[in-house]
Amino acid sequence: MSTYMEKPQTVNRKWFILDAAGKPLGRTAVQAAVILRGKHKATYTPHVDCGDHVIIINAAQAVLTGRKLEQKYYRHHSGWVSGLKETQYKKLMAEQPEKAMLLAVKGMLPDTTIGRKALTRCRVFKDAAHKHEAQKPQAWTL
Repeated sequence: MSTYMEKPQTVNRKWFILDAAGKPLGRTAVQAAVILRGKHKATYTPHVDCGDHVIIINAAQAVLTGRKLEQKYYRHHSGWVSGLKETQYKKLMAEQPEKAMLLAVKGMLPDTTIGRKALTRCRVFKDAAHKHEAQKPQAWTL
């Protein structure tokens, strides 16, 4: 018996919508990463980009458990001497909850061309309003 291998031409992409209201940020990001990679499909092939599109709504209402709001920092470097920038997650979640969610999803995808391409299919919105009703997204329950 041979193993089925998905071909890039035969990938059928669907649209799913995740509601992050009241759910932990990381748990929502895990589900989004699984959908973006296509691991929920029976035809999953590791070397083919066979994932679906994801719309994450209510990112501002996602929850960080424990004391992560005070203890967790988003750090990035400008490339210059002493160019380390730090932002506390309390401030990040208040001002840019979409960025916080996108960073969590990005960290759960592989750092390859397939992972970078998959991240382009992720759309994050602060509240319940989004502009992708025409794609008729299906609700994904956690």
